[in-house]
Amino acid sequence: MNNSNGDKVKTMTVSALLCALGILIPMTFPSLKPEPASFTLASHVPLIIAMFISPTVTAFVAVVTTLGFLINFPLVVALRALSHLIFSLIGAFILKKNNNLLLSYKNTAIFAFTLSLIHGICEVAVVSYFYWVVGMTDIFYEKGYLYTVVLLVGLGTVIHSLVDFSIAIFVWKPLQYIISIPANAKIKIK
Repeated sequence: MNNSNGDKVKTMTVSALLCALGILIPMTFPSLKPEPASFTLASHVPLIIAMFISPTVTAFVAVVTTLGFLINFPLVVALRALSHLIFSLIGAFILKKNNNLLLSYKNTAIFAFTLSLIHGICEVAVVSYFYWVVGMTDIFYEKGYLYTVVLLVGLGTVIHSLVDFSIAIFVWKPLQYIISIPANAKIKIK
């Protein structure tokens, strides 16, 4: 097998493992549940690691994990997962263009915060549609739009995304040297 085909097989294998983790983590990891929202620690880590690898891997992991959410969670949660395509592909394309971006703590922090804001805005858009058009459970309406959608979903997603981004950086640092596949992001060890 030539090196190019070997890299493709390794990349497909890593993609499949990230998809499996992206489905397994929300089903098994503990969640923080400030009613009516729910945040599962590390649930975005496989997608963020996919973003470090390539836009293709990112899109694949985002779509497959959305299917996992569609099977196990309400439609609004699955569509929130589908909205991850937006922030993660933006990040993957930025990293593809500038793979040294994460070598600086300052650039990493700005990048993570910007993507987390986009992530939060996308999830607020999905939940807002359900809140105003489709209808949600009564607890959403009892606590009001500002609290349940803007504060819990919006701000909560930004914070959750930043925490998961930090975990992904921590996990990817050693993996970038162990997994010998072409990747977009280089992260400084020290």
